[in-house]
Amino acid sequence: MSNAQNWAGKALGLPQNGSGSLAKFPRRLLALVIDWGVALLISTAFFASDNSATLLIFAGMQFILVLTLGASFGHRITGMKVRKVDGSRVGLVSSAFRVGLILLVLPAVIWDNDNRGLHDKAAGTVLIRA
Repeated sequence: MSNAQNWAGKALGLPQNGSGSLAKFPRRLLALVIDWGVALLISTAFFASDNSATLLIFAGMQFILVLTLGASFGHRITGMKVRKVDGSRVGLVSSAFRVGLILLVLPAVIWDNDNRGLHDKAAGTVLIRA
């Protein structure tokens, strides 16, 4: 979906480029690497790099930061934010549901035509450029 008539996010009413447009894969991947790195650093410092601790720290960061700030550390650094499809802030249930599906991995790596992962579709959220 790269021509001017049809782009990822058009069906959601999002602009093709710039602020408010759908975040693309490279930016999303970098944000994930940053967030996982932060979780791993905290896990190493306090829990001897325990895998379960790293996963729980990652999940907690995603849940709390998306709920309160609308973006994780990685999202902020890479210029993205998470919003509901209607543009409103992500609430408690949507944030928890989104994180739960991210932890399952598979919903996060299966995308629709608008380049939204199934975790975002199910939670009614969208990752956009800030």
